[in-house]
Amino acid sequence: MSTHADQRNGPAEDRIGSYPRVVIVGAGFGGLRVAKDLKGAPVDITLIDRRNHHLFQPLLYQVATAGLSPADIAVPIRSVLRGQKNIRVLMDEVVGVDTQRQVVRTRAREIPYDDLIVAVGSEPSYFGHDEWARLSPNLKTVEDATAIRSQILEAFERAEAAEDEAPRRRLMTFVLVGGGPTGIEMAGAIAELAKRALARDFHAIDPRSARIILIEAGPRLLAGFPESLSRYAHRALGRMGVEVRCDLPVEKIDGDGVTAGGERIEAASVIWCAGVRARAAAAWLGAEADKAGRVKVGPDLSLPGYPDVFVIGDAAGALTKKGEPLPGLATVAKQQGAFVARLIRRRLRGDKRRMRFRYRNYGELATIGRSHAVADFGWIRVTGWLGWFVWSFVHIYFLIDFRSRLMVFVNWAWAYASFGRGARLITGG
Repeated sequence: MSTHADQRNGPAEDRIGSYPRVVIVGAGFGGLRVAKDLKGAPVDITLIDRRNHHLFQPLLYQVATAGLSPADIAVPIRSVLRGQKNIRVLMDEVVGVDTQRQVVRTRAREIPYDDLIVAVGSEPSYFGHDEWARLSPNLKTVEDATAIRSQILEAFERAEAAEDEAPRRRLMTFVLVGGGPTGIEMAGAIAELAKRALARDFHAIDPRSARIILIEAGPRLLAGFPESLSRYAHRALGRMGVEVRCDLPVEKIDGDGVTAGGERIEAASVIWCAGVRARAAAAWLGAEADKAGRVKVGPDLSLPGYPDVFVIGDAAGALTKKGEPLPGLATVAKQQGAFVARLIRRRLRGDKRRMRFRYRNYGELATIGRSHAVADFGWIRVTGWLGWFVWSFVHIYFLIDFRSRLMVFVNWAWAYASFGRGARLITGG
């Protein structure tokens, strides 16, 4: 890392002081953690993101199922960093990185750096069938969530207006592809929406008769969790009326439904909750990537051969002690962000010793509805009401500001007492 002002280059407008330049690409959990942990450090930080807000992605499914409004889980980046003097925020899109010239290229400018942190996250993977994206929306952005919410609610409205039973059945069939945490959370939330919140709102149809089908290509749900918790999730979804179908790989998705394992399912709504892949970080950096597109990084999360370029979060192919990829969790990204910020502070003090990132696994959680959740802390496994309480507490705690915590708590308390869903708006084209 260069620490001398006379070593700096680039246009004058790309300098905000006389300190080493730290450029962070992405304002997700990892990127924001780096920025906040460098508050007060003698560095000039530039944070670049395509959007103006930080999004708490683990609760996107609640927006998609009318449980929360987008503003409950998204907060403007500038307001989060309002009190930080050594940072500027740019709403721009990165299109490349020149590691030789130490420059980040965006659509609008070139930004020189002394340290670069790439924290761009992941995007849905359709496993070679990108044409399915148009027919089977995924859940990664606020726009995705509000579009899915409108699709689900509109399906019931169209079913109410339909005169024949066959189109009604198709409209009231919802297929979720992928049996990971997002899939089971979406399936449980749609079941609660249909069988509780909407139950008495229609006259020609009974929303409680809606079919919610969860398809998983593998042998069980929640493959990353212990098998006992997987079985619990399967049983809990069944009690909620969700049809769980494992060992059923998707073969085709079209405008009328899905074909999986040779079986045809007519459905107006097919929602993609399956795999993810890293964004374009490897291509920008000209770096080696794993099969999921994650950049292969060194023990200190730096790009091999470039000690001042770090890749963190879902874009990083960091490994555990056993040589397995770290999971794509918010806790991983936040710990990596804190690690990189600590490493930069040490270098500023002249400490050049190598550091190795070690992930502390505090547990994994997934909810299945208002009274069912699973939590694996390694030393203890929790299910049912207690699991749901732990899941709720953890998610409220990790929201980034007090207003979001308060609004989510109030909305959940009201929904729990009334079975209501307050954000049932059909928006968009």
